Amino acid sequence: MISLFMTFSDPAGERRVRSDDLDAAAALVGSTPDMTEGLLFTPLEQSVDHPYKADGSGPVFALQLRFPNLFACEAAMDRGSILAKLATGAGLSGLTGLDVTHQVMLTRAFPVNVAEHPAGTTTPCSYLVHYPGPAEDMNAWNLHYLEHHPSIMRTFPNVRQIEIYTRIDWVDRLPSQRVEHMQRNKLVFDSPQALAHALGSDVIKRMRADFVQFPPFAGGNKHFPMLTRTVRPKS
Repeated sequence: MISLFMTFSDPAGERRVRSDDLDAAAALVGSTPDMTEGLLFTPLEQSVDHPYKADGSGPVFALQLRFPNLFACEAAMDRGSILAKLATGAGLSGLTGLDVTHQVMLTRAFPVNVAEHPAGTTTPCSYLVHYPGPAEDMNAWNLHYLEHHPSIMRTFPNVRQIEIYTRIDWVDRLPSQRVEHMQRNKLVFDSPQALAHALGSDVIKRMRADFVQFPPFAGGNKHFPMLTRTVRPKS
């Protein structure tokens, strides 16, 4: 499966996207041809403790759009497309004038013990991580990370989804800026509080122990907890 990530950032760190603009963006995302699922990410309304708070509040808004294959994703990124309009704000005051980047990546899903959110879950929370890179040896990096880190992630209390995204080549005509981070990750929890509880557990010690074994890489990493809204494609 292919994922397109679009990230909307405010260099001043002051903007917030209003709920009506989010609703409008969700409607546009749902109309994207051949998209199988859209995820809208917004900052937490109240911060929670997690080990990487120093990374900042993260983007004002972000999207992950799933496509069944690369060709469908590339077709959706043509000039004049819904995604091209979104990349320039789509006439929505909350999205216009932000710094927008995009990247297409291969989705690698890993098992969790229980994937379903409990009944009544209203604020699922995703932990979005990216590694800008580069690694000295991308094959060695991917081999180590994919073989070791997901099995540790699975032991986080009540983690509902684990996905790791790796680089591919793609073509597009979007007006936003292409980026080529060497890797992204996403962990999903039932709420910001559930995320904070999991990341405050002893599992983080095992994550850090594996981190120091990573093959050499540059660029560090960034971690952002984000509220998550799912959009289904319009039939």
